[in-house]
Amino acid sequence: MPPEVVVHDGEEACEYLPGRRASRPLRLPLRDLTPAEFDGRLDAGDRRAGRLLYTQECPACSACQPIRVDVRAFAPSRSQRRAQAKGDACIVARVGPLEADDARVALYQQHLEMRGLDRGAKPIDVHDYAAGFVASCVGGFEIRYFLGNEMVGLAITDHGARSLSAVYTAWDPNYEALSLGTYSILTQIALARREGLDWVYLGLAIEDSPPMAYKTRFRPHERRIGGVWRRFDRG
Repeated sequence: MPPEVVVHDGEEACEYLPGRRASRPLRLPLRDLTPAEFDGRLDAGDRRAGRLLYTQECPACSACQPIRVDVRAFAPSRSQRRAQAKGDACIVARVGPLEADDARVALYQQHLEMRGLDRGAKPIDVHDYAAGFVASCVGGFEIRYFLGNEMVGLAITDHGARSLSAVYTAWDPNYEALSLGTYSILTQIALARREGLDWVYLGLAIEDSPPMAYKTRFRPHERRIGGVWRRFDRG
């Protein structure tokens, strides 16, 4: 519960691995999800896109693996501790409601280009951004990362009963040296730990895609492989 309606189902070019075909049927819940219901969807491997839910159901590929970090057991690596210290020295993180404006759209587009994920993608406007990130079937918030008075990054985060889910993180490529992607995940893990939550879901880990593979460095974590969550400890 609640029931869902499939609103799109078909193959398309994979946005992560060139030359491969992807399928991710989009499903619309008939009402908003409770936090506990959303936890159940995450546990089943779902992701959120706007008000829709999806799982990867690619016909000839299983490279995409849902990944979640064990909040209580997580211990940062040496490089992650360096990223934490570097960010703490100059970045201020502020939590607020989800918003859509031209500045956020520009940050999103810059980030896509930097990661090489804008292949053939049509630029979006504020309406597209709001539909894809701000509109939702579950409660969430935004973490804004400021360097002085400038917002140099943001993290869109969903909130379940026992988990946080990192929907999307974008940062200004001019500040790549600050490791804001790593810093943002560490910030979300710290928030989850303060709230006594169990998991931070990081979306999809794809070992053959460098922009998506770095998530596997946060350990211990679990990846959903063949419908089963498999644990990966440090080592």
